[in-house]
Amino acid sequence: MENKNDIITRINERFPKMSKGHRAIASFICEHDDLAAFMTAAEIGERLGISESTVVRFAASIGYKGFPQMQKALAERVKGKLNAVETMDIKYAGRTQSEILISVLNSDMDKIKHTIDHLDPVAFETAVDLIMEAKNVYIFGVRSCEPLAGFLAFYLNMIRSNIIQIKTNSTSEFLEQMLRIDEHDCIIGISFPRYSMRTLKAMEFANDRSAKVITITDSAHSPMNLYSSCNLLARSDMVSIVDSLVAPLSVINALIVAICLKHPDQVKQNLQMLEEAWNNYQVYLNDEINFMNEETMLVNPFEKDETGMELDEKIDE
Repeated sequence: MENKNDIITRINERFPKMSKGHRAIASFICEHDDLAAFMTAAEIGERLGISESTVVRFAASIGYKGFPQMQKALAERVKGKLNAVETMDIKYAGRTQSEILISVLNSDMDKIKHTIDHLDPVAFETAVDLIMEAKNVYIFGVRSCEPLAGFLAFYLNMIRSNIIQIKTNSTSEFLEQMLRIDEHDCIIGISFPRYSMRTLKAMEFANDRSAKVITITDSAHSPMNLYSSCNLLARSDMVSIVDSLVAPLSVINALIVAICLKHPDQVKQNLQMLEEAWNNYQVYLNDEINFMNEETMLVNPFEKDETGMELDEKIDE
């Protein structure tokens, strides 16, 4: 259940109305709360290139009496994350490895079931249409969500052109990659707690440019939904200290399948072109194991027969 007093929740609720300086502080705290918890207002200001007084005013703007109270809230949040390790120890204490496996898999199945019950089919249909109709499709996910973004980008690129996965470690980098986004494009932002402020800023920028915004996130209360045209909600609680991304990946799989079925002729043509390119340039010649020819697999290419001819040369003949 969402804690309204949690510092990140306070930041998420107030972020859209924050000034530029306050947004910089919010982004730093959300992405580096473990560092911010042990920094003074002056140190945070120096790190971000803003004044100490701006940091102090930020604390007041999100409902704290002063910076010390905000710092205490940050310290409690960090302590809570550390306690997650102890909670995991208690939950799985005395269990065998196979019992841990079954417990985690059952937990993941519960998340998929929850996603089935709560995902809006209209939003899903809208997302499919937006992805296919957009001139360019941008995909943004950082930290643990980056593999999800990469998976989606890989398969969408097989289906249609102009798929752009944004890869970045800073705000300036993603803005450079999104510089030409406009009303003909769409962006898919993927983020789960702890929400990425970089992803949120990217979607805000896209929304300001009138691009269509799709989110893949965990809750209707997620800040990722502030700028989105449609929200695909997938459950992603933490089993231990590790994010469970099974349900989000299933939603992404469903998106890919739905797009394929909606435009089968286009997909078939693209895959045929790709297969021809693979064959013409022998892309997978030395990159895949061909189990249909086990005899060749077992041959040592440097082994010679009684005539002195290498066996791989003999096979070629």
